[in-house]
Amino acid sequence: MAIPHLTSADGTSLPAIGLGTYRLTGSDGVESIGQAIQAGYRLLDSAVNYENEGAVGRAARAAQVRDELIVTSKLPGRHHRYAEALTTIEESVYRTGRDQIDLYLIHWPNPKVDLYVEAWRALIEARERGLVRHIGLSNFLPEHIDRLLSETGVAPVVNQIEIHPYFPQQEALDYHRAHGILVQGWSPLGRGNDLQDNQTIAEIAAAHGVTPAQAILAWHVAREVIPLPKAASPKRQQENLDIFGIELTDAELAAITALGRPDGRLADQDPAVYEEF
Repeated sequence: MAIPHLTSADGTSLPAIGLGTYRLTGSDGVESIGQAIQAGYRLLDSAVNYENEGAVGRAARAAQVRDELIVTSKLPGRHHRYAEALTTIEESVYRTGRDQIDLYLIHWPNPKVDLYVEAWRALIEARERGLVRHIGLSNFLPEHIDRLLSETGVAPVVNQIEIHPYFPQQEALDYHRAHGILVQGWSPLGRGNDLQDNQTIAEIAAAHGVTPAQAILAWHVAREVIPLPKAASPKRQQENLDIFGIELTDAELAAITALGRPDGRLADQDPAVYEEF
């Protein structure tokens, strides 16, 4: 299956969909991730705090298409200090068993701790040393990115943020597009809510002969957001990939976007105040 790619301002190209791997751990995780690679996934999302870099790395190393894969990991908040960040990145590389990690992100800015610029400088150094190929961010607000640009002059290739129909983040998308930064969406199908039972989404899905999840993922793709749905079963993995022929109308896209709510965040994790270590 040919998956389209999106390209950042610096020329970095990423698949238009990736696999979320949170809680895909151990031998079961290796099997699920391996099945996803066979189905066609080429972008694998992980993090130090997911405690599964080893499983992701093992599945990636075993894949016949291992040279096509983009393995991602993320730096936890407890290791934002420069030296600690570099050591953590080294350990991430060792855990994956690969020569380098393709994409490394800062997981959360933790602005009250105020070490994210120091962490960013460490990621820049890790890229220069060849530990990682590309660097980016996760859960950063435009104000945080503006500061990184001002103090380091180095832009991220991607920012991974919470996006789903109840929290569409149009202003954030406009900002990233203006700066040539790709956007990945975590929890793109919602989590623990009634999103996939929403009447508007159900009606749009039925009109196209697809599932509600596929309609939601097609909405992401149309907005040039790279969704990272998590799925362990081969059936759901394949279903989530089979979305690139779905052409939603402008009216349908607008109707889904209109489902956004002021309190739409899944767990009230506002990066302006939320911290994760």
